[in-house]
Amino acid sequence: MSRDKKKIRLYKLGLRKALYVSLVLGGVFWALVFLVLKAETPDAIVSTLLFVFATAITVYLIEYKTDYQRIQVLERLSKNISKKRFEDIEDHRSGSNDELDYVIKKAIQSNRTVEREIQRLNKIENYRKEFIGDISHELKTPIFAIQGFVETLLNGALEDESVNRKFLQKAMRNVNRLIFLTKDLMEISKLETGEFKSEPENMYLYDIVHEVVESLQYKAQQEQIHLHVGQIDRNLSVKADKNQLRQVLINLVENGIKYNSPNGNVNVFVTPAKSQSRVVVTIEDTGIGIDEADIPRVTERFFRVEKSRSRERGGTGLGLSIVKHIIEAHGETLRIKSEPNKGSKFSFSLTKSEQPETVEQK
Repeated sequence: MSRDKKKIRLYKLGLRKALYVSLVLGGVFWALVFLVLKAETPDAIVSTLLFVFATAITVYLIEYKTDYQRIQVLERLSKNISKKRFEDIEDHRSGSNDELDYVIKKAIQSNRTVEREIQRLNKIENYRKEFIGDISHELKTPIFAIQGFVETLLNGALEDESVNRKFLQKAMRNVNRLIFLTKDLMEISKLETGEFKSEPENMYLYDIVHEVVESLQYKAQQEQIHLHVGQIDRNLSVKADKNQLRQVLINLVENGIKYNSPNGNVNVFVTPAKSQSRVVVTIEDTGIGIDEADIPRVTERFFRVEKSRSRERGGTGLGLSIVKHIIEAHGETLRIKSEPNKGSKFSFSLTKSEQPETVEQK
């Protein structure tokens, strides 16, 4: 470190400039003293040497004062980039807006750009590691379960009619879980990388809501959950990607069914927003609810409020994350209100549109 300081202390560029300038001016001074003023040779030599020395010292000090600190800034900026270590650097531009000032300005901008890019890449790398870790963990459980059931069957249980069908059914449930998980993983990957594009179209909100609720009625009945749809204007048209909106509604309603109690309710209703050009879609349940501390995390990949229950019900931990990304792809925000043992409310806004011409009114 002391060696670096010595190198920095000796301003080599300033020394070189001082030498060049002093030699040139010294030559001019020699010609003036010896040839024009007709001075004696020894006097001319001494005067010229003193002039060269004084000129060199003066030029060096001027260069050191005006440029050395600015060159130090450039050196520190380059070291920051090479070592991937960034710190606030005092701006030593002279204010004269010369070429060196311009280079410093651009170097500081480049330094900050590189810092942001490194932070972005580090974030992506951490995300990749976390994502791979999550996938490995989530895939491990059903794979080991399938392996255990198959090995048990191969070791003799296949001939035991009292357990063979039961083991095959359990293995099949884990196969289905793997299918759902890989499907959701592909979808969340496309959503998070921006490959999953929305294609908004005009549609009747009444039709899409009732279609989703009717498709989930049987599942709700099996879980002893009551599904209700509030009054929705049949002529209310919104602009959204139909398939993605359907998926959002399915995930939220299924979520309300899955984390509910017997004889609980899941209500879907539409209300006017503060803006006349928008409406609010709300899915409300009377289920187990979410702790306030967990609400910011429920839309994270693989986050489960009750992990054991989620796995028992076949949850992948990706449903709400997919919902969040789809809604944000539409320029909206998923709002969550919940209270433990009282239920949860998920809501988001949609933009009204002209009535779709291709849909017949009922």
